[in-house]
Amino acid sequence: MKKIKLAGLFLMLIFFFLSCGKKETQQVPLGKVTKGTFYIDLYEEGEIEAINSITIAAPMISWRYGNLKITELVKDGQEVKAGDTIIVFDPSEVHKGIIEAEGRLESNKADLEKMLAQHQSDLEELRADYEVTKISQEISKIRFESAAHESDIKKKEIQLNLEKADIALERSKEQIDNKIKIQKEEVRQKKLSIAQDEAQLKEAHETLDKLIVKSPSPGIAILAHNWNSGVKFQIGDQCWAGYPLIQLPDLSALKATVKINEVDISKVIKGLRVEIKPDAFSDSIFTGTVNAVANLAVNKDDKSKIKVFPVEILINETNENLLPGLTVSCRLIVDEIDDVMYVPLDALHTVGDESYVYKKTTSGFDKVKVETGESNSDYIIILNGLDENDRVALGDPFAGTEKKEKKTNNEV
Repeated sequence: MKKIKLAGLFLMLIFFFLSCGKKETQQVPLGKVTKGTFYIDLYEEGEIEAINSITIAAPMISWRYGNLKITELVKDGQEVKAGDTIIVFDPSEVHKGIIEAEGRLESNKADLEKMLAQHQSDLEELRADYEVTKISQEISKIRFESAAHESDIKKKEIQLNLEKADIALERSKEQIDNKIKIQKEEVRQKKLSIAQDEAQLKEAHETLDKLIVKSPSPGIAILAHNWNSGVKFQIGDQCWAGYPLIQLPDLSALKATVKINEVDISKVIKGLRVEIKPDAFSDSIFTGTVNAVANLAVNKDDKSKIKVFPVEILINETNENLLPGLTVSCRLIVDEIDDVMYVPLDALHTVGDESYVYKKTTSGFDKVKVETGESNSDYIIILNGLDENDRVALGDPFAGTEKKEKKTNNEV
């Protein structure tokens, strides 16, 4: 019985010593105090674009052929050569227009031939009437000249007949002239209709050629988004004339565009160094330089009121993995501070104005007050309180200690 009491007392002493001094109750990862160059940076996602790019738009065609419907389309991201067919549109409405234009043209040409024949017949008839009238006028003139011995009444009658014949002859001549003018206008109108039909037929054939779109240069075909569906264009989609459908970027000069929050934009200036990492090829890192910072803020997206500033970054390298449309993570190096010590942000704890870390010792961890400086997204500068190569806890090694002690005391 005495041995059992001694064993119990021994266990209580062990528990007491383990709980004294507020020893750590859990394993925590460690970080190292590093000395070197500290980078103040910003991380933002962006998208690669070509500095120079050819836009392939839907052909400009007449409204009479209706909407453009895609029947063949190059694959998104496909490499194309100059002269390759990249888009084909449905030609059915244009074929219909050609047939209708050919029918109208043939009909109008036949009408013109018939009209010319009728005009010739009408003029011949009017000219015949004119000759008859002219003969009548000549007869009346002869009678008037030979009426010297006739009575005054008879002379007056002959004179009136001559005047009547003169008027009839003049009228007949005017009818011919007017008929010629009318016929010329009718022919002009008919020829205008024929010219319009020929123009429409020519336009239809030219439109038919436009419906087959070929690549003007080699490159990578990047399909545009359909405004109606919200996804990239595909076979069966309709679009209107002049709408951009494909980009053919020049891959020899690329840029990345990122949107910087209005809080951080004052840190970004032209010439800043940038590290660029494609999300699809995270093991590759490329370099770039800030080329332009927008003067005006825009909404981050259609549903957000957050204001951001577009920033253009020129990419220094070219690579087969760098393609327009790829999402990239960009690290903008705002400043460099040489010969300073810094620790991971996870090691720092702040209560009020006091900052501290848990420094690793041979017996556990010591709570050490520190003075801090600048920080970035991962690290913070330590001005006082630590030495190079010190190890610090990346978290609170004593988290949960007080609760466990209280529970144990209650059990005892």
